[in-house]
Amino acid sequence: MTPGIAFALVAMACYGLADLVYKRSAMRGVPPHQFMMVQTWFFLSFCTLYGAVSGTLDFTPATLWGLAAGVFAFTGFYNFAQSLRGGSVSINAPIFRLSFTVTAALAVVVLGEPMNGPKALGIGLALVAVWLLLAGGETGSAGARRAVAGSLVRVLVATLAVGIANLLYKVGMRAGATPAGLLVVQASLVVMMSTALAGSLDHGIRPVRATWRFSIAAAALLSTAFVTLLEGLARGQASVLVPVAQMGFVVTALVGFVFLRERFTARKGAGLVVALAALASLARA
Repeated sequence: MTPGIAFALVAMACYGLADLVYKRSAMRGVPPHQFMMVQTWFFLSFCTLYGAVSGTLDFTPATLWGLAAGVFAFTGFYNFAQSLRGGSVSINAPIFRLSFTVTAALAVVVLGEPMNGPKALGIGLALVAVWLLLAGGETGSAGARRAVAGSLVRVLVATLAVGIANLLYKVGMRAGATPAGLLVVQASLVVMMSTALAGSLDHGIRPVRATWRFSIAAAALLSTAFVTLLEGLARGQASVLVPVAQMGFVVTALVGFVFLRERFTARKGAGLVVALAALASLARA
């Protein structure tokens, strides 16, 4: 079995549940900039606590890769949060998690990771699963269609940004950084960016009450996801582990169908089955 696969599977579950928290936050009308600000406060706290408890909170020149990753990660997650204000979580989450294709391609081309049969099959099946889950399209008024189009632009920007960020984590660890060090440096920058953005938009730091519970839940899930993904990347290939972790859309879609009453079709069911086949193939890569 692929080294680090267990870490990637935990990350997958946490990413999927975090996407649902993002959607619930959007449904409750929490402003995305406030959501991101409070989330980053707690994300930094959780990652710092992990580093202190594990004894891996080391800061070296290699941890500066966390600054570059932070810019891309913030861009990605902020645009994803914005996209959910006008889009369906069972559509936008699979698109967002397509960031694994960006990471996998860059890992093969830039880092020289091998491309073998099971890996190529797994990535290919994951793309087919996303295509199946995106079936159906959106209907409604012209205004509704424009909102959906704007949502898709946002989520595509988010997908590209997070794909690049995931590659930068692997680059930083190849240079000698620890997962905790990278994440704390990244989070420190993102806290400043998100707080400055919220302060500028709101003319002060005044998060609405609903922000707190959604942001804390998202921070707990995402800090666990990031830590386990980076621990996996310290042991295995980015072109395998990132695709597995980013298939959290399977969890998101399932819970979205069951609890958010989003429309379920035979084609989307087939998409989930194909996604499971992709996971099995990537685990063998």
